[in-house]
Amino acid sequence: MNKILKNTLILTAITLVAGLGLGLVYEITKAPIAQAQETAKKEAWQKVFPEADINDFEQVEIDQAAADAAIADMGVNGTVDEACTVGDMGYVVTATDKDGFGGSIQVTVGITSDGTVNGVSILSISETAGLGMKATEPAFYGQYEGKQAEKFAVSKDGGDGEPIDALSGATITSRSVTGAVNAALGYYQAAFQ
Repeated sequence: MNKILKNTLILTAITLVAGLGLGLVYEITKAPIAQAQETAKKEAWQKVFPEADINDFEQVEIDQAAADAAIADMGVNGTVDEACTVGDMGYVVTATDKDGFGGSIQVTVGITSDGTVNGVSILSISETAGLGMKATEPAFYGQYEGKQAEKFAVSKDGGDGEPIDALSGATITSRSVTGAVNAALGYYQAAFQ
């Protein structure tokens, strides 16, 4: 019985020290991680509206009813995460599609005041190297840019929408990126038009 009590106390002490250590590391890294995420977000905004000054971007609160309607109307399994205005030039909407091959894919989409996709920036993606990760290349995401469309569709799937050519060997990734872009476009249509 003494041995069991001794081992229990030792394991409790180890667990306590490890927990305190993890808490300390979290507190030390929390601010730098938040700063890095904020910087990445602003860089994405600037990428989808390069002609805008960083001071032109003003974050706005998400209208959850409009976001839910956009997700439902576009048939996307995802979320609308953030939105901001870009002076009188347009809007930036960040959206996530949860059906990527390697998990969720988050994109930031710049949309001009007349509904034209000004730019697309992929914030978060963990797809297969050499296949799905090609979605981060301008040859793929550039297909959305400069187009004024109600919605996009992967061309091999058919359906309504401006056709987007799928990445070879990565149709699921192509659908997911298209879904995230559609969620952003749908939110623009529901909240800003």
